[in-house]
Parts: sequence; C-alpha cells; structure tokens
Amino acid sequence: MEKKRIAVIFGGKSSEHEVSRVSASYIISVIPQDKYEIYTIGITKKGRWFLYSGDTAAIADGSWENHPDNKTAFIAPAPSVHGMVVIDGQGNSSVIKLDVIFPVLHGKNGEDGTIQGLFEMSALPYVGCGVLASSACMDKIVTNIMLDYAGIDQAGFVWFTAYDYKKDPQSCIDKVEKAMSYPVFVKPANAGSSVGITKAHDRSEFLRAVEVAAAEDTRILVEENIIGKEIECAVIGNEQPFASVLGEIAPSAEFYDYDAKYKSNASKLFIPARIDEKLTALVKETAVKAYKALGCEGLSRVDFFVTEDGSVKLNEINTLPGFTSISMYPKLMAESGKAGSELIEELISLAFERADRNV
Repeated sequence: MEKKRIAVIFGGKSSEHEVSRVSASYIISVIPQDKYEIYTIGITKKGRWFLYSGDTAAIADGSWENHPDNKTAFIAPAPSVHGMVVIDGQGNSSVIKLDVIFPVLHGKNGEDGTIQGLFEMSALPYVGCGVLASSACMDKIVTNIMLDYAGIDQAGFVWFTAYDYKKDPQSCIDKVEKAMSYPVFVKPANAGSSVGITKAHDRSEFLRAVEVAAAEDTRILVEENIIGKEIECAVIGNEQPFASVLGEIAPSAEFYDYDAKYKSNASKLFIPARIDEKLTALVKETAVKAYKALGCEGLSRVDFFVTEDGSVKLNEINTLPGFTSISMYPKLMAESGKAGSELIEELISLAFERADRNV
C-alpha cells in the first residue's frame, strides 16, 4: 500500500512555541511510518517557515532551526498545488504533494482559526477543529457568550476593552465589583494556555492584572473565582464525539498556570477523577454538549470546575491541547483505550472523514 504523505507543522510565533515543539516530537514519534511518509515543517518565533529533515529530538530542544539542510517551505493556498512549495538555497522551487496536515500548533496563529483558513483554501485535509470552532474557542469572551446561549453553566463574567479601560478605568472597575467579589481571574480574551492570566485578590491586584492581560490582547475578560475540583475531559470525534475517562488536577500553584501545565511535575493528576458516577456522567455529557455547540471536530480538551455542592461549571475548551509527557489529553485517551499511534491514527482518519464529507 502506498504511503500517505503527512505534514506535521510545529513551532509558531505564539507564546506556546516551546510546548508546540515538544508536542510535535511526541506526535511524530508515534505516527506509523509504515503507513505515512512524514514531512516536518517548523515555524520560527519570527514566523519563518522551513522544511526540516533532521532528527526529531532536535525539534524538542529547538536546535532544529540551525540544521544546514533547512529549506524555506510553505503550504500553497491554491487547491491545484495540493501541497507545499519548497525553495532551495539557489531560489529554485519545487512542489511536494500532501495528503493531510497535522498542525501541532498551540495558541495564536495556530489554534485560533488563522492557519486553519489556509488549510481550507488549500483544500488539504487537516487534523483538528475548523476555522470557526478554533477561533471561537480561542477567544474566551466569545466562548463564554456561546456557552451562555447553549445553556451551559460556567463562572460569572464581565468583559471590556483595553481602550475603554484606559479611557475610563473606574467604570470598568465598577462593572467588575458590581458583578462579583474578589478574588477574580483577569484574562486576555486571546492568549493560549493560561498566558497573561492573573488571580486578583483585591482592587490593587486587579489593576496590575489588567495591565498584564492588556499586554496580551485588546479585550479583557474577568471571571468570578470558582472553588472546586479541576476536572478535564478529552473529547475526540466529528459528528459523534467520544468523551474520555475524566482526569483531576491538584495544581501545585494557586491555579493551573503555564508552568504547572508544561514545565513542572509538581501538580498531582488523578485518573480517573475523584468524583462520583453521577457527576462523572454529567461532566462527560456537558463536555460533548459544549463540543457540539461550538462546532468542534477532531479533538478538544474540555476543562471544568466541580464544586462541593455538585455544580459542574465549564472553564475552557482547548482545540489543540498539549501532547507533552505530562499533558492530560493523551493520558486520558490512553486510559480510555486510545493510546499512542492508535490515537494519532484516529485523529488523522477524522481529518480525512471531514474532508470527504465537505467535498
């Protein structure tokens, strides 16, 4: 059987560049090489695209950028090309046809619908959510508004623009303090993986938190503090999503921030989560409901708070969750019987399935 050609894209300009590299290294290592011819495209922090043909280990540590055989490469938006254009050191171009793309890109320009739009224009199948779902789930304000409309319980929230805050900070402060009490979480609307998020315990901390969030985005979300267990559910599928065994996180920090997610092993993970069967069923049901409401396909990780009184509140949806050694998505799927190459193959199959449906 002729091998399918798959391009794995990693890196990117986002604040999650390093995590993307580690995730890509794992994914590349478990793609069945007897079925797929793998091409790796790295995007530097400055936004330069290269076809990389060296050792996979160099992707994780970042040294791939210095490989002497790197060639400028990009996905062609024209469907007639159906692949990528490669330019050598002498300026000569060639085309490599592709069958499918696996964008292992977290955060801005990778998980927010922008690169998904390029894939749609190229008419190439790709792993993960489409343009609208990626964009909607990346924008925390849009996510909350859509979840509200779908009748899905979540933390109370208000939002405002950085411009409006700068123009009249007191009205924004009043808006927040009228709606909720401290502590509150202050978040940029668009920034991946807890980047720019601060827990503010009083007004002075709130003022500093707004500055931190405004450095990441022009729109700012403020959410009430929910006390409860942090529960995560991995979802896979297109029209018929499958919800995994649940996981529980006991963060080592005050909340599950970027370092706790990707750099530290100090946070404790419990799989399955320490909640009863009734709550487990409700979390899974809500995860699938939210996945469908936001138009997700392929995969997403849906995060919740479960309070002592049994309330289930959705926290966020990640359309391209981490695939590092300490990442919850692959751990939950493995516990649910979808591990390693089997999981990756299913994700690739879902990409082809969606492309065939949309022809």
